[in-house]
Amino acid sequence: MQKKKPQSIPLMFLVALSFAYFAKALSGSYMKSTITQLERRFDIPSYLIGVIDGSFEIGNLLVIAFVSYFGAKLHRPKIIAMGCVLMSIGTFIIALPHFIIGRYEYETSVRWVVNSTLNPSPCPVGSLADLTQDGKLPEVPAAGCESESNLSMWIYVLLGNVLRGIGETPVQPLGISYIDDFATEENAALYVGCVQTISVVGPVFGYLLGSLCAKIYVDIGFVKMETITITPADARWVGAWWLGYLIAGVITLLSAIPFWFLPRSLPMSGPRGPEKCTPEQTSFIKDSPLMKHKYPADEHTSFIEMAKDFIPTLRTLLGHPVYLIYLCVTIIQLNSLIGMVTYKPKYIEQHFRQSASKANFLMACNSDCFCSASDWDPVCGENGITYVSPCLAGCTSSAGSGKNTVFSNCSCVGAAGNFTASTGQCPQKDDCDRMFPYFLALSVITSFIISLGGTPGYMLLIRCIKPQLKSLALGFHALATRTLAGIPAPIYFGAIIDTTCLKWGQKRCGGIGACRIYNTTAYRIAYLGLTLSLRTVSFVICIPGFILLSRQLKKEERNAIHGALSNGGAELEALRKEEFVISNSDQLQQTSDNSTDRETRL
Repeated sequence: MQKKKPQSIPLMFLVALSFAYFAKALSGSYMKSTITQLERRFDIPSYLIGVIDGSFEIGNLLVIAFVSYFGAKLHRPKIIAMGCVLMSIGTFIIALPHFIIGRYEYETSVRWVVNSTLNPSPCPVGSLADLTQDGKLPEVPAAGCESESNLSMWIYVLLGNVLRGIGETPVQPLGISYIDDFATEENAALYVGCVQTISVVGPVFGYLLGSLCAKIYVDIGFVKMETITITPADARWVGAWWLGYLIAGVITLLSAIPFWFLPRSLPMSGPRGPEKCTPEQTSFIKDSPLMKHKYPADEHTSFIEMAKDFIPTLRTLLGHPVYLIYLCVTIIQLNSLIGMVTYKPKYIEQHFRQSASKANFLMACNSDCFCSASDWDPVCGENGITYVSPCLAGCTSSAGSGKNTVFSNCSCVGAAGNFTASTGQCPQKDDCDRMFPYFLALSVITSFIISLGGTPGYMLLIRCIKPQLKSLALGFHALATRTLAGIPAPIYFGAIIDTTCLKWGQKRCGGIGACRIYNTTAYRIAYLGLTLSLRTVSFVICIPGFILLSRQLKKEERNAIHGALSNGGAELEALRKEEFVISNSDQLQQTSDNSTDRETRL
């Protein structure tokens, strides 16, 4: 059996790594696209969704140091394969609550009655004695709450996301280092660029998958769809969020398969001198003649000595003003970017699917019925105004069933009292649909402009410090941005968004659930205002950074000129000495020749 050529294995690894990048990008973007669905399904506020989203970074931080150090000394393709398997398991765990939590039940006064055209009145009749002290009807817990588990199901989503973060950790550092070690120098940059390009395609499919699953009812296949009285436009609608996680989990699991069959190390494709090989390369290439070119520090420096040297080195790094300012700027900008990206699907849904007038819902105008203020069962009156429930619209009777239910004799809709209302919120009458393409175009342009600063900023990071501090600078930068931006940004963005909620839903067993409707204007101001404020602060901090950087560059130029002049003076002095020696030797030679001539004459 003929062996494969050495050149074919890096290409196989490139394809496998690109697929792994695609899988992790798809599942990550799908997570962000299901934020609204998870809020509604588990009846949780936005700040808890921020905790769940940030748990991915927590899982990453737990093992990144161990993977970066020990993973590079082990079988890297198999470590990546195990990471992909862990990502797949975590993705499946996220979907697990759907199969153990039971069917989704939403609050509604509409009932599905077979072969019936008349429903009970949505206006409950009682007496003043039925009211509590604050003027509301007493809340009665739903049946079966006593046997319900105290463990919130969203905990499984959080744990699954932590496991996803742990599994994602080795893919990038070990994958890129493997390519760099065993690909030719002229192809390494091209390979890395191909991998990064594929990773950009992943979110496109992730958001597309999220859009498709959001249109499918959460309990599809478990309930009769004709009994569902809400539509995807309703604030109570929950799509089949779990279906996308199963698909993403299968794709991630498939991406792990090729790595199990790739070798730990490869023969070098082309000659490389010792000065071009990294310590990793000399460690992993079998029978390498360059083993003797390892750095002496790798052989003689003990762990205790490295630990003693860590704190002074870190102090030196953080004492560098340009690096410190760059670190602060990137942390603040990533807070803005991560918070914006996390809640952007939610912002699009709230702002472009609901008009600003929908903030003006009419509540408790009907005094003849004893309506619960906590119910969320919106109906659209003939007057074009959305009411929180048919009871609060003053409707006394209803006909039809399911989505075709029509409420009549609604006293709040019209003065005569013979007006009707239909299920669901009123359709939007503004130009949000027309403005949405402009919003998308502007988002693409701004994203492109933001991305232009990525590579120059990265080069600034590694050029403004001493070469021996480069690895520590990159590692500390990654640690700081994940800890101070990746984790807290989704949490406080979500908490601020929660303050714009107009109507909170109620959990089946009591307590505040997910937000049903937001004040769109306040939401827009809070979301875009916070993003803009963080960006502005980062730009202000950039000013002293530019000043310090220009001073550092001028200082280096002066030092270079001074060094050149010093070297030039030394060379000039050496030339003068050489000329002096030559002239002296010439004079001595001439004197000697003259003496010889005189002796000859004598």
